[in-house]
Amino acid sequence: MNEHLRTPTAPASRAEAEALDAADPLRGLRAAFDMSDGIYLDGNSLGRLPLAVRDRVRACVEEEWGRELIASWNTRGWVGLPRTVGAKIAPLIGADPDAVRATDSTSVNLHKVLAAALVLRPGRTEIVSQRGNFPTDLYMAEGLAALMGGGHRLRLVDTGEEAAAALGPDTAVLMLTHVDYRSGRILDMGALTRAAHDAGALAIWDLAHSAGAVPVDLAGTGADFAVGCGYKYLNGGPGAPAFVYVAPERQAEARNPLSGWFAHTAPFAFETGFRPAEGADRFLCGTPPVLSMTALDAALDLWADLSMADVRAKSVSLTETFRGLVEARCPQLELASPRDPAERGSQVSFRHEHAHAIVKALIERGVVGDFRAPDVARFGFAPLYVSHADVWDAVEVMAEVIDTRAWDEPRHHARAAVT
Repeated sequence: MNEHLRTPTAPASRAEAEALDAADPLRGLRAAFDMSDGIYLDGNSLGRLPLAVRDRVRACVEEEWGRELIASWNTRGWVGLPRTVGAKIAPLIGADPDAVRATDSTSVNLHKVLAAALVLRPGRTEIVSQRGNFPTDLYMAEGLAALMGGGHRLRLVDTGEEAAAALGPDTAVLMLTHVDYRSGRILDMGALTRAAHDAGALAIWDLAHSAGAVPVDLAGTGADFAVGCGYKYLNGGPGAPAFVYVAPERQAEARNPLSGWFAHTAPFAFETGFRPAEGADRFLCGTPPVLSMTALDAALDLWADLSMADVRAKSVSLTETFRGLVEARCPQLELASPRDPAERGSQVSFRHEHAHAIVKALIERGVVGDFRAPDVARFGFAPLYVSHADVWDAVEVMAEVIDTRAWDEPRHHARAAVT
């Protein structure tokens, strides 16, 4: 960790928070984002808009689509975007560029790799995961197990340690999320992947709350497959394309069950029969969504020269500052994240009976976090644009909301479709 960003205790004043910002090697990146609206601590749900994305998408719409039309598939590289974007994500997750493709959604990609993994382990019928895993992961596993029949089932445990202990001769796949979406707890990817392999199973990792926030080493840990999204810390925009990782040693044997034409070895040969593409291309599916893929591509340019060590160091500094200040100023809140920052991603969560109303009152005052049922107020810290001064100011507002019970207004208790 960079020593100038180490924060063993929370800053005692806003001036001390500003001093941390002055020493931040990432401080210049803040200007690359649209920062016109409040204090945004929800980058773990949807990242801010990079200014370059706005310009790039406009050019794609007006020039590439508007003027060049279909020629842009070749002249503007549209057809290669899944590879181009995947290669930009690869260094952030410790992967070979040829092993990563940007495509589809996290849920769809999980279906692909989970089905492929189950087929690679014939005679084994069990998928092991955590009960608190992100629901879409569990839903996809449930649906696939039911579709395959033959006794396939999803077995749920509570912790990473219990997941390792649950592995056995019936286990085909260990399916886990690297950073827990509620608490931010980090699982030991290396140890758990080794445990899966020792049991004869394969390991699938969801990196939705990891990519762009914490260092990941897919190749070094021996992970078999991974998926993740592009709209959180990667700032690709709402509903941005996701990514899929297929370990090089799995690429020749793994089969994508969604054999769309872009997964064909020669899509424009228009053959009647399907022949899978080589390498990770076989885990593509349909035509890439060019506008959203272009937005993600432009957003990823910000990462070209960044050190994930610097990103992680600032993340730890921001989250430790927030945790310390909240615990000092808002003792009514109960820490729901690991206290040790080494065990925590780039978010801090607190429990409160009225967490939903507290979050809504904060948003009304320009401090944006989010709520996760049943009682978690969740705050994400995107190191590329959040400052220590933001954190100080956010906690000042939080203390006022809680001390005055400003959250206890009928409008703050009403729930919208998205929380």
